[in-house]
Amino acid sequence: MYDIDPCSGDPTFLEPFWVKNAASSAIVIAGWHRMSYEYSDGSLISEELKAHIRNVHASVGNAITDGKYIIFGAGATHLLNAAVHALSSKASSSPTKVVASTPYYPVYKEQTEFFNSEDYKFNGDTSMWNNDTSNSTFIELVTSPNNPDGHMKKAVLQGQFVKRIHDLAYYWPHFTPIVAPADEDLMIFTLSKLTGHAGSRFGWAIINDEAVYKRMLTYMDLSTYGVSRETQLRVMKLLKVVLSGNGREMYEFGHNTMKNRWSKLSKVLSQSKRFSTQKLKPQHCSFSQQIRTPSSAFAWLKCETSILEDRSCYEVLKEVNITGREGSLFGADNRYVRLSLVRSEDDFDLLLRQINKLVSVEINDKHVATTSTILRQSNETTLLLTAGVNVVNRTLDLRMELETLNSNIFPRQNGLYTTIDLSFN
Repeated sequence: MYDIDPCSGDPTFLEPFWVKNAASSAIVIAGWHRMSYEYSDGSLISEELKAHIRNVHASVGNAITDGKYIIFGAGATHLLNAAVHALSSKASSSPTKVVASTPYYPVYKEQTEFFNSEDYKFNGDTSMWNNDTSNSTFIELVTSPNNPDGHMKKAVLQGQFVKRIHDLAYYWPHFTPIVAPADEDLMIFTLSKLTGHAGSRFGWAIINDEAVYKRMLTYMDLSTYGVSRETQLRVMKLLKVVLSGNGREMYEFGHNTMKNRWSKLSKVLSQSKRFSTQKLKPQHCSFSQQIRTPSSAFAWLKCETSILEDRSCYEVLKEVNITGREGSLFGADNRYVRLSLVRSEDDFDLLLRQINKLVSVEINDKHVATTSTILRQSNETTLLLTAGVNVVNRTLDLRMELETLNSNIFPRQNGLYTTIDLSFN
């Protein structure tokens, strides 16, 4: 059987929109064009592209960019480590503690541990440090909407020794209502979750503090010496399409696609007592001017204990060829699995079909259990009735025998029988 892999967050659900806009989004680059490392101003960053990014945020209303610095990276993953590097304390005698609230995006932990820096270490769930009095320095990663469960997270830790990175990769109208423009000191976005072009490897950070901006810029220069100029050209072309017309077509397509997928998934899971997903509250969206329920990029699926039987939720799904991402990777327990809903329509249909099979088995199990109960109760009733009839028959037989005996032993006296009382009180 075909193995369904809703593990990846590869956002190909937007592909039909770009097929429709193929001509207006296409670019042709001559062999001699953009051969230099730098732009004419000596920068590695296109000023025109920065202006388009500011316009996109202004049109959606999801982030304030005025008076702030913008830096490019090879996707959000690249920018995350640059930000951790820039915010970590060099003066402290102990490494800066990097924390995130569970369930958190696994890359936070994996990347921090991989680089194994002396300046910062991953220290798990934010709540463990909420009452810390050691004056340790912290970098709190705040993901909103959260990956994997789509909830709008807020910073937990407070104080002068706490710095924050706000990962807003999914804060776009196709995933969640835009409730207000984000205005944080360090915000990270990525093209992959905006337009679906994950393979272009492009993201940007919006930074309030100049010193932090310069440290991140140095990190970028030394790690990659900037983002490819061809990539920047393509991103600018894509953003022009996003901003064209009324600037809403792509977002409406994305929102309707995700809304439809969640509607289908919720309908199937509503019949189940073994499987459930996260509950997200409707909110007013300033972009659409409507009350909307979030259409999260991921289903944070929970398996109830009754179905696990010493297995993880990942193993239960794997039995029907669904490969999700284990809850333990997100700092959660083994009852959870993350399923991606942003892949192609064919991928989603296959996923839905297999989940439907799981729920159908559950419904059949219920019917079998109900039928068995009815049959058992019916059998018990039949046994009781049979036993009752047997008792009555035996009583009548005994009465007749005693009456016969009575007439033989005690003859008539004065024309009457002397009788024995046979009533059963």
